[in-house]
Amino acid sequence: MDLKSLTIKEARKSLDAKEYSALELTDAYLKAIHERDGEIHAYLEVWEKTAREEAKEADEMIARGESQSLTGIPIAVKDNILIDGRIASAGSKMLENYTASYDATVITKLKSQGAVFLGRTNMDEFAMGSSTENSAFGPSKNPIDIKRVPGGSSGGSAAAVAGDLALAALGSDTGGSIRQPASLTGLVGLKPTYGAVSRYGLIAMGSSLDQIGPLTKTIDDARIIFDAICGNDKNDSTSLPNSPRSDLGNSKGRTLKIGVPRVFLASGVNSDVLANFEKTLSRLEKNGHKIKDVDLPSLPSALAVYYIVMPAESSTNLARFDGIRYGLSVPALNIQEVYAKTRGQGFGPEVRRRILLGTFVLSSGYADAYYRKALAVREIIRADFARVLGSVDAIVTPTTPGPAFKFGEKSDPLAMYLEDIFTVPVNLAGVPALSVPMGTVAREGKDLPVGFQIIGPHGNEEMLFQIGNDIERE
Repeated sequence: MDLKSLTIKEARKSLDAKEYSALELTDAYLKAIHERDGEIHAYLEVWEKTAREEAKEADEMIARGESQSLTGIPIAVKDNILIDGRIASAGSKMLENYTASYDATVITKLKSQGAVFLGRTNMDEFAMGSSTENSAFGPSKNPIDIKRVPGGSSGGSAAAVAGDLALAALGSDTGGSIRQPASLTGLVGLKPTYGAVSRYGLIAMGSSLDQIGPLTKTIDDARIIFDAICGNDKNDSTSLPNSPRSDLGNSKGRTLKIGVPRVFLASGVNSDVLANFEKTLSRLEKNGHKIKDVDLPSLPSALAVYYIVMPAESSTNLARFDGIRYGLSVPALNIQEVYAKTRGQGFGPEVRRRILLGTFVLSSGYADAYYRKALAVREIIRADFARVLGSVDAIVTPTTPGPAFKFGEKSDPLAMYLEDIFTVPVNLAGVPALSVPMGTVAREGKDLPVGFQIIGPHGNEEMLFQIGNDIERE
């Protein structure tokens, strides 16, 4: 088997045809991890023993004729998604030894299909970052060029799939944390509609923004995993009701209107990335789709709104890590010192920065000036997307302003935050978005991938997959 070109769809056919077993497939990935992950550092922990046991169980399911789409498929899981009996550290010293006591809903769904879990992947601490440089356990590296970041916060998951160390991976996306690393590593990354996939068992960062989604090599693979993990969950109060998706957004044989917010793209995008974007638009036109300029006047405010709303929610969610309930606890003479020492030692610089910012914007003297104004502008952003997506079928932008950057290149926090300029509006609006590869750009002798972002109406992931397939086929 050729791991470099292997997809879930192809592996499914081969497993069902008994060309190789799930155990042989799992062993191939475990061998690849042994050989290369020392350099890439995609994984924080590899579960060799249980992965082989799960593969044997999958082979038994296949032998009984009970095979499902993900039976025997080796998958990596981001370190903030709970698996019963496994450590889930969220890339932080605060939870370095925390063992989950239950399965996240997405894990329950994957287990029911007989998926194989290879291990937990590295991430920016508590999902705060765009490069995986903020992990308490060291950064992951981009398999395409190990001098460069794989993106974040799901950088470990992206590096695992791009480095052929997993067939697919789960990530979480709060402001672009699936789509941005997908773009920088040449993968497909889906941020589903808010509520389409249960957040039960996901360690929260920004509760009104977080979504679990897949990182894969192809559009079809992303669809397979999304189909497996989506659906209503009584354990998640934000979970959407189940609805039929088969007839939604089927673009086969249809001429679609695709909107481009060109004014928003006028500054900040690398010229060669913009050139690839225009070439991709031309390919869509050749496939019969109509390209139309659209106006989203609130988009320039989205990044500022995000970096008020997200830190506010993060500071609230992370208040539970106080050294008393669970996780790291640093002994001290009184409870106030326990709080201060535990949080000071347990949280890294970026997490502390965002907690301070979030606490500030929520404080009684400043909530009206910052937080409530940000919520008001968020509603305008949602309304803008609803208005434009009422006149076009989808909106497209580059996923990121440029390709993967070198370690340390974005040491200024504001420069790092600007990497999310095209992805954060989607989370604020709660709509689905898909990043697909749109070629490469050259940097210092390396051809680095860049991504094309497709944004659709609520609940219409199928539309994104269809447009993505049109791009992928070229």
